[in-house]
Amino acid sequence: MKTSTINTHLGTIAISTDVIAQYAGTVASECFGIVGMANIGVRDGIVNLLHNDNAKKGIKVFISPAQKLTLDFHVIVSYGVSIMAVTDNLIDNVKYKLEAATGLE
Repeated sequence: MKTSTINTHLGTIAISTDVIAQYAGTVASECFGIVGMANIGVRDGIVNLLHNDNAKKGIKVFISPAQKLTLDFHVIVSYGVSIMAVTDNLIDNVKYKLEAATGLE
């Protein structure tokens, strides 16, 4: 479990990548056109729809040495919606809320 640390005048704050993934999954599931998060099985490659409590399994979080976040999402998109519109909405919402919550870019 990797953590990101932020130094403030009150002390050091450590944020786990699991917490970031869980929050990002919750935000993503609220976006228009997202049915849910997907987990791709290693053995057989079958995609399963996950419940909200397991939303972090559909997200991979990477933290660079410069304290910048990179997130990989595995999502299930509603049939008949524009994937480009859904992804733009997803990126904007997750970026805004994660930057506000964690202070990381």
